Amino acid sequence: MTALILVAIIAPILMGGAANTTTDERRYSALTDHFLGTDEFGRDLFSRALVATRLTLILAFAATAVSVGLGITLGLLVWIMPQRVRDLVLGANAIAVAFPSLVMALVIAAILGPGAFSATVAVGIAGIPSFVRLSANMAAPIMVRDFVSTARLLNVPKPIIVYRHVLPNLGEPLLILGANSFTVTLTELSGLSFIGLGVQNPDYDFGRLLADALPNIYTQPIQILGPSVMIVLTGAAAMLIGDGLAAQSNPRMRRFSRGEKSGLLQAVEAEQAAEPATYDTAISVRQLKVESSQGLPLVKGVSFDLAKGEILGLVGESGSGKSLTAMSVVGLLPEGVNATAAKVEVGGHNLLKPVPPRELARDIALVYQDPISSFNPALRLDSQLTEVPRVHLDMSKSKARKALADKFRQLHISNPDSRGRQSPHELSGGMLQRAMISSALLTGAKLIVADEPTTALDVTVQAEVLRQFVAASESLDAAMLFISHDLGVVEALCDRVLVMRNGEIVEELTKKQLAVGDVEHPYTQKLLAAAKYVEPSPADQEDAQ
Repeated sequence: MTALILVAIIAPILMGGAANTTTDERRYSALTDHFLGTDEFGRDLFSRALVATRLTLILAFAATAVSVGLGITLGLLVWIMPQRVRDLVLGANAIAVAFPSLVMALVIAAILGPGAFSATVAVGIAGIPSFVRLSANMAAPIMVRDFVSTARLLNVPKPIIVYRHVLPNLGEPLLILGANSFTVTLTELSGLSFIGLGVQNPDYDFGRLLADALPNIYTQPIQILGPSVMIVLTGAAAMLIGDGLAAQSNPRMRRFSRGEKSGLLQAVEAEQAAEPATYDTAISVRQLKVESSQGLPLVKGVSFDLAKGEILGLVGESGSGKSLTAMSVVGLLPEGVNATAAKVEVGGHNLLKPVPPRELARDIALVYQDPISSFNPALRLDSQLTEVPRVHLDMSKSKARKALADKFRQLHISNPDSRGRQSPHELSGGMLQRAMISSALLTGAKLIVADEPTTALDVTVQAEVLRQFVAASESLDAAMLFISHDLGVVEALCDRVLVMRNGEIVEELTKKQLAVGDVEHPYTQKLLAAAKYVEPSPADQEDAQ
């Protein structure tokens, strides 16, 4: 592509005379004084093919920019629109996609009239619907990822979420699709010029040259060779450069291409943490109810308290409302549900009233189930983990990175000074989970909500991560709401346990009651029986202690 751009710049300067000046050397054959011969006006065909590169690239780049730019922008913005507006836009776009882009371009060009500008606008507009559909579909699963949910919790403006968290993760496929769109656009523009709706004489692009050569296709077929070869070379170059840019946008490919090695090391064992004291109230919830948009009750009047420094377990089967309760408490509701409560106080904040984002970001930390999907794969660790201190606590970038390295060191993460410069895929699951805990330590969170944080980890890593949770709670004197299916883990970690079923709390237990099996509700008895069906190994029992 660089060579083609140079040709587009230099050829009109050096070869413009031979390409545009009529001479008596009419219809010369190839490989004489002219590489591809001359046309019926004595103009050099090779020079005309090279000179046409400039106008062709300008028109193709302009039309592609219209298609890709407007298409991606609208495709991403639909996810910050109200539901009804989003459905209307996507429905209208689905109708537009049903028509082939070339047919739509022909209609628009016919309405606007022949010319280079009208052809560019027609092809550009015709390509928008496909990019709206592609970008909207690719953004849909990213909008429900944990790192996007965290950004919402921090009250990051929706356009910033789209620009910073969603768009970078679409870079690789969109660059490839953009390069493909350039090739398709080049072909469509050439087609419009060929049938007389594009570039008009005396200007010419590849399509115009093909149209001029058509009457002589039987007497001098060499005329079609130059523009045909240039179309193929330009399209191939665009695809290759698209693949290269896509590889550079992928952190995994970027690291590999530089020959760097991740060199992950096993972390050393953490110290056993003492059980924290419990005093003061960190969470106070009364009559929390969550309903779907259709009115289906999901959480039915839950009430509970959590003391400062206490670890409270929330257990139950899938669909019992554990995660929904915890996310509702911190104000992070998924789309399509509504929550009401008589009282929700977290870390001294009344969440039924507006709370400054700065204070919420500082006082509440979230640790999700899957440490790999919780991080934005397009950003380095330090840029994500230090965002709250930098944005909300007025900490400088260098100071935040140094503080992060200190927390890594405190959590026994190997090579703490260089870990922040790595991408999430370069760390193991256990290290990523500890990295998430470090963000809570960094801001001095008053509440840590851990949503099944050990489910995705290997058994050998779970005990280490649990130690780090206890250590984090102790060092901050923070309350922790720990959600899990595993009663064995909850028994080893939590001070109290709430058992949930069908959106209700059916039983509250102390750590001692759970350990000796002093439970009353039949559902809790079934959970406990299922947990003890497999007898833990001595090594697991030692880790749990």
